[in-house]
Amino acid sequence: QVQLVESGGGAVQPGGSLRLSCAASGLTLDLYAIGWFRQAPGKEREWVSYISSKDDSTYYADSVKGRFTISKDNDKNTMYLQMSGLKPEDTAVYYCAAQQHGGLLIKLWVRSPTTWWGQGTQVTVSS
Repeated sequence: QVQLVESGGGAVQPGGSLRLSCAASGLTLDLYAIGWFRQAPGKEREWVSYISSKDDSTYYADSVKGRFTISKDNDKNTMYLQMSGLKPEDTAVYYCAAQQHGGLLIKLWVRSPTTWWGQGTQVTVSS
């Protein structure tokens, strides 16, 4: 049984930092394209960052570039999202994801039946 379990969310003041973790079981993250998405109230789920399964290249949405860092630990079968310089507009539920078809465009992951999702973790940035 595949499970992706996120942790590390919480409330933080603007400018603060958080590190999200996503522990996987039932699949080997190193064999998948993996990424982080977020969904704010009333908005669609959007991609934040991902790691290519082809060559481990990392990609970031413009809104988080330079502030967020995605990484993975193959030995722990866990991915991470280090977030710094947090802004109120970063407030959302954050989801980790693993995509079986590494060549699939990231924006298509949300509706793809071959995407595995975590349960989500809330990040709130507020003063």
